[in-house]
Amino acid sequence: MSTATTTEPLAKPGGRPGAAARPGAPLDLGELAGLRTVRTRHPWRWAAGVATLVLLAQFAHGLATNPGWDWATFRLFFSADTILRAVGRTVELTAYGTVLGFLLGAVVAAMRLSRSLILQTVAWAYVWVFRSIPLIVQLVFWFNLSYLYKRFGFGVPFGPTFGEFETVGVLGALGAAVLGLGLHQAAFAAEIIRGGVIAVDPGQREAAAALGVPRWRQAWRIVLPQAMRGILPAAANEVISLFKGTSVVYVMAIGELFYQVQVVYGRTGRVVPMLMVATVWYVLLTTVLSIGQYYVERYFARGADRTPPPTPLQRARTLVRGLRARTATAVATGGRS
Repeated sequence: MSTATTTEPLAKPGGRPGAAARPGAPLDLGELAGLRTVRTRHPWRWAAGVATLVLLAQFAHGLATNPGWDWATFRLFFSADTILRAVGRTVELTAYGTVLGFLLGAVVAAMRLSRSLILQTVAWAYVWVFRSIPLIVQLVFWFNLSYLYKRFGFGVPFGPTFGEFETVGVLGALGAAVLGLGLHQAAFAAEIIRGGVIAVDPGQREAAAALGVPRWRQAWRIVLPQAMRGILPAAANEVISLFKGTSVVYVMAIGELFYQVQVVYGRTGRVVPMLMVATVWYVLLTTVLSIGQYYVERYFARGADRTPPPTPLQRARTLVRGLRARTATAVATGGRS
């Protein structure tokens, strides 16, 4: 609720209302004590709030009463073994894609920040290409890589080969999915990391260099902790996008969550409840990632915020302690205030 207020002068004894409000006249503290506070009214704000609550109530009522949602089927399959295995595969793909993407993205970002024109050009071309091609196209391409290259080998460039292996034996469906997700993620991670690094004041590195701090220590102890405050929000958003983007690997017949849901509703015909199973699992896991993001951001904000606000858990503990203290006080005084 807004705290904006207006004041109206009251009449002095023997005077008339508003007599003290002369322009340019000094205020008398005695007159301030007689001012009446009138709270600003916002009728349209209240009307919008009530309309929103009515719409939410109608939606909740439809969820509870519409038989098309088929909550019985939802409860039956939500914790089924096939769905739980599919959730595990989705988390696995997300973890592999995130680790590979950000490790490679850090290398590409370092190349773009280097003073070598060749490294800068190669890194820029990598980001340009992998951000331009849709993820589903990349996944299908890597899945069919064995069509182009039957075997891979190690040896001297343009010379003899010392060891070979068949592509199809190493890069199966899961390997192609991880490779595609990681390479795609690396292009975005590189720009996120580069943006966080260049946002740090160059004077920080100049001061460290003047003090004789080695370059690796400048990057690890000075630049990176400050850059993380700018990197983390965008990086967490990319991880969440990757988590949802794993549903694209259904084209490779990998048993992740969305693919398994499709299999079940293709067999049972229960499309809506099975889609709700996937939806709720995606929401739950995204919520876990968001909570992790909150605490990691709080950790790296220590240098900028010496006294961060309490966490929701700390607030809940404070509330419980306050309720216990008031209850103990009421019991000790026999309910007397």
